[in-house]
Amino acid sequence: MKILIIEDEHFAAKRMSSLITENMPGAEILQVIDSVEDSIVWMNNNKQPNLIFMDIQLADGLSFQIFQKTNINCPVIFTTAYDEYALDAFKVNSIDYLLKPIELEAFKRAIQKYEQLYKNNLEGVNWKNITNEIFSNKAKFKQRFLIKTGQAYTYLKVSDIQLIFSEEGITFAQKSNQQRVIIDKTLDQLETLLDPVDYFRINRKYIVPISSIKKMHPYFNSRLKLELNTLTDDDLIVSREKVVAFKTWIDS
Repeated sequence: MKILIIEDEHFAAKRMSSLITENMPGAEILQVIDSVEDSIVWMNNNKQPNLIFMDIQLADGLSFQIFQKTNINCPVIFTTAYDEYALDAFKVNSIDYLLKPIELEAFKRAIQKYEQLYKNNLEGVNWKNITNEIFSNKAKFKQRFLIKTGQAYTYLKVSDIQLIFSEEGITFAQKSNQQRVIIDKTLDQLETLLDPVDYFRINRKYIVPISSIKKMHPYFNSRLKLELNTLTDDDLIVSREKVVAFKTWIDS
């Protein structure tokens, strides 16, 4: 059996490699790939493996982008650190996912499921349609936030947010009328709650929705400067280490 690992975390990739080596006699790990971009290149230039272990969130985007730009016909077992991706579609369509950190028993169950499917004409499964269904399900992402205003409460629709930023440890959402409201979440938390198709964290301070971006300009030190549809006091700079992922996100 030939296996491909798509994983951007060093220790997670090492753990997966060890689990395969110790529990799947005769299995050959073809390669460990750590990005969407490199995965697309590999899939377009190599014979399909028998099985792929694929992290859902990679450094340069969601692994769903791989399915958009290449033809994957083999089964995939997804891995994720966020249980909001544990959608019903995984079970309904007879593929599996592993929640990090990956436990031995969970790994063995996933392999047993793969082997059982293989005996039942695994080639007949349309894996591309399955992943389309998984990633198009937006019900798991936030649609509204509860907002406290004085002694009362109201709510903020995610669709009304034009910019999210952190200032002195407080997270603010800016609306189209320039009004700012406090969200009781950190930017790290918001990254997992907002749909990554529509929102991107450009640096340590800002999360930007695609709908707010008007233009992008080259900036010194290989960075990008964003021009938004909404006003902001600060320059919106895509950090150097995120430029490649940001361009991939825009081009998706």
